[in-house]
Amino acid sequence: MRKIGLIAAREFLATVATRGFIVGVLLMPALLALAFSVGPRIMNQRSATVHGQVAVIDPTGRVTSALRTTIDPQAIAARRDETARRVLAAAPAAVRDLAASTGNTSNAAVDRMVGAVPDLQIVDSSDIGSQKAWLIEPTKELQPRHIAVVVIHHDAVSLPADHAEYGTYDLYVPVNLDDRIEAVIVDSVREAIVNARVLTQSLDREHLDALLRVQRPPSVTVTRNNEQVTSGVFNRVLPFAFVGLLLFGVLMGGQGLVTSTVEEKSSRVIEVLLSAVSPFELLAGKILGQMGVSLVVLALYIGLGLMLLASFTMLGLLDITLVFYLMVFFVITYLTIGSAMVAVGSAVNEMREAQSLMMPIMLTMMVPWVLAAPIAREPNSTFSTAISFIPPMNTFAMLLRLTSSAPPPAWQVWLTMGIGVGSVVAAVWMASKVFKIGLLMYGKPPDFKTLVRWVRAA
Repeated sequence: MRKIGLIAAREFLATVATRGFIVGVLLMPALLALAFSVGPRIMNQRSATVHGQVAVIDPTGRVTSALRTTIDPQAIAARRDETARRVLAAAPAAVRDLAASTGNTSNAAVDRMVGAVPDLQIVDSSDIGSQKAWLIEPTKELQPRHIAVVVIHHDAVSLPADHAEYGTYDLYVPVNLDDRIEAVIVDSVREAIVNARVLTQSLDREHLDALLRVQRPPSVTVTRNNEQVTSGVFNRVLPFAFVGLLLFGVLMGGQGLVTSTVEEKSSRVIEVLLSAVSPFELLAGKILGQMGVSLVVLALYIGLGLMLLASFTMLGLLDITLVFYLMVFFVITYLTIGSAMVAVGSAVNEMREAQSLMMPIMLTMMVPWVLAAPIAREPNSTFSTAISFIPPMNTFAMLLRLTSSAPPPAWQVWLTMGIGVGSVVAAVWMASKVFKIGLLMYGKPPDFKTLVRWVRAA
């Protein structure tokens, strides 16, 4: 054990003491800090106001006048402001306080997010053919752009006796129209048609809106210690964040194992090491050393994530036991995948030769990421349950299920851990067989059949 500890310490220090590791570890936090500092300044830059014309063909004779009102810049700004207030009402308290302290509840802040309010003029028309040609003809400088053609259906306002539903409208736009401008037009036309229908029925729009309006209260998540406003984005992002951390840690440590093993073998340093330790001691030391490197990086990013949640007063929404499960599943997955990667590194002479042997390992690790969405949506389905017992993907699937809205029963979690420990034993055993032969083998790189023969012969 002493020799294994010495090799692990050597492997750990040889990695973390390099400038490349320090820069790589600090790069992501630095990029995040840059995004948080520069992002608001970029968002504060107001975009230019779009000036354009919208041609309207209105056989009902009632929508055009209403559209002139709903497409007015003040009306558009009022609708945006109302949408922003609804979104902000569902946000965490820290976000609402931050918006209030910085004055970001104004229309100007919304404009920075979705673009400046466009200045659109309504043009009456009756011929759709000529208006389509008008839509694509070039406009002179300083003249309003031809933005869209709206064709109102004849039954969009008054419901015929033999119809169960009102008609709608057709929208024609030029190539590469900004989708934000199209959204403004769609929203304005919808409001105009509704207003025309209400006026035709001699109804009171404000009274109808009051009847249909039901304020949606924010849901409250009840935890063991307190109650906190639910964050839907947090619940959706949490499974992918945990699986991403697991995948990142395993890939980083596994890649380091392959690289260091290939470099030491090609420089014949491995032969010197084998004169002092056994192949298994060298294998165990390298795996544990690189695992320590990955644990340091994982601890850093987990700490940053917890600090970010605490700053937004959302730490109470996170079950801290999930961090424990993340670390346990990381150790299991790393030992399984790392054993396979160090075996690949011992069997080849240079990194180029390792690519073909590493491809199946990489594809196996990508499968849970591809299946993350269906597993997170249906964590207790037959498929999700089955894949959480198939190594080496079982740890990824179980972590997704644990961080979902319907965690699995405890016995399934412990069964996954047991299967994971069994897979670690099998992976280390096979890796030690390949490692023992591959370290002193040079020349043509082996294929999978050769690796199987090495396992059976060693």
